[in-house]
Amino acid sequence: MEIEIGRAKRARRVYAFDDVAVVPSRRTRDPEDVSVAWTIDAYQFSIPFLAAPMDSVVSPTTAIMMGQLGGLGVLDLEGVWTRYEDPEPLLAEIRDLPADKATRRMQEIYAEPIKPELVTRRLAEIREGGVTVAGALSPQRTQELYQTVVEAGVDLFVIRGTTVSAEHVSKSVEPLNLKKFIYELDVPVIVGGAATYTAALHLMRTGAAGVLVGFGGGAASTTRSTLGIHAPMATAVADVAGARRDYMDESGGRYVHVIADGGLGSSGDIVKAIACGADAVMLGTTLARATDAPGGGWHWGAEAHHQLLPRGNRVEVGQVAPLEEILYGPAPVAEGTANLVGALRRSMATTGYSDLKEFQRVEVVVAPYQTH
Repeated sequence: MEIEIGRAKRARRVYAFDDVAVVPSRRTRDPEDVSVAWTIDAYQFSIPFLAAPMDSVVSPTTAIMMGQLGGLGVLDLEGVWTRYEDPEPLLAEIRDLPADKATRRMQEIYAEPIKPELVTRRLAEIREGGVTVAGALSPQRTQELYQTVVEAGVDLFVIRGTTVSAEHVSKSVEPLNLKKFIYELDVPVIVGGAATYTAALHLMRTGAAGVLVGFGGGAASTTRSTLGIHAPMATAVADVAGARRDYMDESGGRYVHVIADGGLGSSGDIVKAIACGADAVMLGTTLARATDAPGGGWHWGAEAHHQLLPRGNRVEVGQVAPLEEILYGPAPVAEGTANLVGALRRSMATTGYSDLKEFQRVEVVVAPYQTH
């Protein structure tokens, strides 16, 4: 697997989703006979899709819509919805910003303090919608706000950053003790991103119910050009799935869910993420293309407005169809940006698998090709 970069450095060959493909087996099935249901802890979902905690993707309204459509919407508890009483004018302004002024103005908008009472109110709005309630905080904000979040009543708590480790070292601040935190919390915690076997194994040992796999791989991220760090997703998912397998042996059977997060721009990428070992996927760009997404055809993450070192852009992703059609069709286009559930079902049926767990065993080949 290793190749020589030069006399003093060797590197491992890794693969992105574009480098791999799934292949049919000896059996095919009817797509209607295929189950794409997913369960984590006590919560059951008819589709294995989580809407990413990004202001361009999830508002309280779209979180409810996502839940009603069978998935899980995760609200960013550090976004405009918890900083402003009425964030709609700010979202409209972000959409209309000229490219050369976007980063600076977004830094100003997101400099507004988070208001704990708005955290409580937004989560209550989602709960009133009758769906599973999930909110996300960065590791840096978790210590400060988790008590507010737990008291407001979340069903699933997400700790999401560009990378999250079980062993953060700092000389200036008391780091979040993930193991102690998760042990004392009454709700299942999903944590990430992790991009390597070792990092994921350490996160699994903290007691997390799920691990997010990815590192700055989304369409709006510039982490690779800014920090020089990148984790091609096919290899990252397969490595973390290997950590899940070994942790199951180590822990006597405790199963930690692997959730691919980043670089999932089309239904084919979603198919390949599950084929590489993911139990579910967290979607940003693909859902930002919904006509009812808060970004209005634009997409950005928290990295885009980092106060000191922005590592992302506000990008135009366009509008394809309403959220329901993005998920369930009919697709108005042929490039894998709508009817994501139908595409996953058809791929599983074509390759002969009846549920997601089975589909993780599908044969995968290395088949790189140029998409453009």
